[in-house]
Amino acid sequence: MTNNNPYNLIPLQPTGRNETDSGNTYSPQDMIKIYEQQFLTPVSEEKLTEFLPFLKSFYDIDNNTLDICAVVFEAIADFCIIYNHKIKVGDYEILGGLVKEELADEDGNEEEAQAYTLECTRTFFINDVEMPYQFNLFIHGDSYSTLTRNESLLEKIYWFASSGFEESLLGNPEDNESLESINEQLASLGIREMDLTTIHEIVDYVEDSIINDGMVDALNKLLDAAE
Repeated sequence: MTNNNPYNLIPLQPTGRNETDSGNTYSPQDMIKIYEQQFLTPVSEEKLTEFLPFLKSFYDIDNNTLDICAVVFEAIADFCIIYNHKIKVGDYEILGGLVKEELADEDGNEEEAQAYTLECTRTFFINDVEMPYQFNLFIHGDSYSTLTRNESLLEKIYWFASSGFEESLLGNPEDNESLESINEQLASLGIREMDLTTIHEIVDYVEDSIINDGMVDALNKLLDAAE
């Protein structure tokens, strides 16, 4: 901490002035760093009103530059900032092979669309901490669904968001993780605490990101070989 940089912001070299000549512009990667700092820098409540003006002054930027920065950041598909937590999608791994499932309609006849299950894992990062997420992928025709395990912390967060909170309200807290225990585990990894809104947003992001184009291509090759 220094008097002229009390928030330990990263010094960056601007590329010039913006189109209105009212503030510095930065490279896309540097703009992402500024945008991250805007949302990830721990700031005490009494300093909140001072922080954003300080950030703008430190980098000699204006609102227009920050808006451009937000657009650049959102264009990068595998990164996301959710309420002071940075989320990144990592690699996937297909565990084992396709398992053929026999399905029948209401009359007991075998359905035309073949069904398979496949064990997979996807790695996510929360504030650069690796978070594994293992799940069973059910493929039926052109549709799919996932069912995750309940072992890793990210998997526990998923189940808490899906049912744990409601079941805790029904009087079965011993069967589920609590918000307090989740935050204790996050704290042990150096990740700041989450409230319910943050947890639900992160789970939504995980569900939206669990299958990507590369994984679809790999799955299609497996399905073609199976048929």
